[in-house]
Amino acid sequence: MRKAVLYIAVSLDGYLADEQGGVSWLQGDGSDPQAAGSYEAFLDTIDTVVLGGKTYRQIVTELSPGVWVYPGKRSYVITRKPQRDTEEIVFTRCAPAQLVAELKAQPGKDIWICGGASLVQQLIAADLVDRFCITVMPVLLGKGIPLFAQSPNALWLKLISTQSYNGMVDLVYERRR
Repeated sequence: MRKAVLYIAVSLDGYLADEQGGVSWLQGDGSDPQAAGSYEAFLDTIDTVVLGGKTYRQIVTELSPGVWVYPGKRSYVITRKPQRDTEEIVFTRCAPAQLVAELKAQPGKDIWICGGASLVQQLIAADLVDRFCITVMPVLLGKGIPLFAQSPNALWLKLISTQSYNGMVDLVYERRR
């Protein structure tokens, strides 16, 4: 069965965006700006991207206007705003847990849970995230949008790997079942 993988960056104090939803702070410390990082290798492991409407709008209006950043990947945007599907992007009102459960049951590579916070929190609550690939950025934001909200239950993980480059640290955990 395919895995649902959260691959995301956070500040050292656990925020995935600043108070206004900005991500301009997503950068290393400049100590090794040519470091490849883990992103390209990660992209080879997935064929599906799941993201929320706010994340989608930020990508297409701020981060990469005019060019879809996940070519060749089937992308599902969970949104309440109706939009026309494209060849690579499906806009859906489907509940995140239902969509990801259905995708996990289909053949294919792993599924990237791209963000944002509400989507991530719903999928964690539904016990659907199998792997957590968290890149910790060298910045303390002080406040912003937290990646992990309070949860009534502990989530036990097993450390799979770590990697550091350009002042950033990749932490990869899998669920302990």
